[in-house]
Amino acid sequence: MKVAGLATIPKDFNPSLTNPSYLLRNRLLKHILKYTPSFSGSLMDFGCGSKPYRDLFKVDEYMGVDFHGEGHSHENESIDVFYDGLTLPFEADRFDGIFSTEVFEHVFNLEHMVRELHRVLKPKGKMLITCPFAICEHEVPNDFARYSSYGIKDLLERNGFRVIAFEKSGTAIETIGQIFIAYYHIHIVRRFFGKIPVIRTILDSGGVFFLNVISLFFNAILPKGPDLYMNNVLLVEKK
Repeated sequence: MKVAGLATIPKDFNPSLTNPSYLLRNRLLKHILKYTPSFSGSLMDFGCGSKPYRDLFKVDEYMGVDFHGEGHSHENESIDVFYDGLTLPFEADRFDGIFSTEVFEHVFNLEHMVRELHRVLKPKGKMLITCPFAICEHEVPNDFARYSSYGIKDLLERNGFRVIAFEKSGTAIETIGQIFIAYYHIHIVRRFFGKIPVIRTILDSGGVFFLNVISLFFNAILPKGPDLYMNNVLLVEKK
């Protein structure tokens, strides 16, 4: 995949088959790449963390915003602005676009913050969102919700956004495979072999590679199943 900015993405967000999050992150990256050309001017990355996808956006201003909370360390992250969990410290109609990936599940007051995102986005401005539907709990205790395709679209539409595009990331087979790989990585390899580095590394890289390949094989020959998937991907516009 030869795309400008792709080479600078950290390997955890553009992983190989030996990574236990390969299916999740690989599919997510493909969807994000599809919509990055929709943005120009000023962009806010809401819940930016380490800004892993920054170089994919060709914008004049890239503003990273995040929140101090339990479950996620912000050490060594290049966050430009922290907000207080209630109010974004910007005037109305400040940004041409907003990007937020794998963040909405960590926002305890999401409906309120969606209204804040609407406030700081310019009229007709676009927002690209990804959030999980089927995924293990993570960054605990700040893991508050999962959204179905109907739930997330309804939340956005009743708070002033129009859905331009909606996609589901990952098939049913890939989702089942990803959940099992996470179980294998955390509850088998790390639990039983965590203190034996050589065996842990072999089982982690070799076992995860094998499970990812098996998942891809069955995904190629079995029905995909549209009702079970990993992530919601939405491009929306401020009405």
